[in-house]
Amino acid sequence: MPVRLEDVGHVWSNGVRLFGGVDRTFAEGTVTALVGPSGSGKSTLLAIIAGMLRPTDGTVHRPPGCRPLWVFQNPHGVARRRVLDHVALSFVARGCDRRTADVHACDVLERFGLGHRVDARFAELSGGEAQRLMLSRGIASAPGLMLVDEPTAQLDRATAAEVNEAIGALAGAGAAVVVATHDDDTRAACDDVLDLGSHR
Repeated sequence: MPVRLEDVGHVWSNGVRLFGGVDRTFAEGTVTALVGPSGSGKSTLLAIIAGMLRPTDGTVHRPPGCRPLWVFQNPHGVARRRVLDHVALSFVARGCDRRTADVHACDVLERFGLGHRVDARFAELSGGEAQRLMLSRGIASAPGLMLVDEPTAQLDRATAAEVNEAIGALAGAGAAVVVATHDDDTRAACDDVLDLGSHR
């Protein structure tokens, strides 16, 4: 079932309205770009969608058992842990034995262009590779809702293109994906766009 926002808005404690009147459905298997100028509330709305913050207006409808997963702007991994282990451990946590987890992890890493890096340590990855690894690990966790915050903000154009290609593949995993971004290329890789600039 999709995640749905109904007339959602948020007001700061000083009375300043950040945004309002947001109605949107985030369907399974789709990627939505969350855009708007700096200060328009993209990260705030991600927190509301995730259930970490209550909106001052409106309602967020999440299906029972919907597990949000947040991929942050700066990729964080265990420096000496192998790429394969970062993803395989998510499958182990879901009940797979280690051999099966490794097979599933290799499949996911191949989809995100990291099949040739399974034995590399996290500390050896480029910025784009590290971001794609975090997306891979997120998919392996099988979240119902995946939130991605500015995934290309600190990457050069070529590396950002790699990450945008990976984002385009997220829809096939069955999660509802919301990507906060300033990047026009990332926006173009998404199925739908929610512009907070039009909800002030």
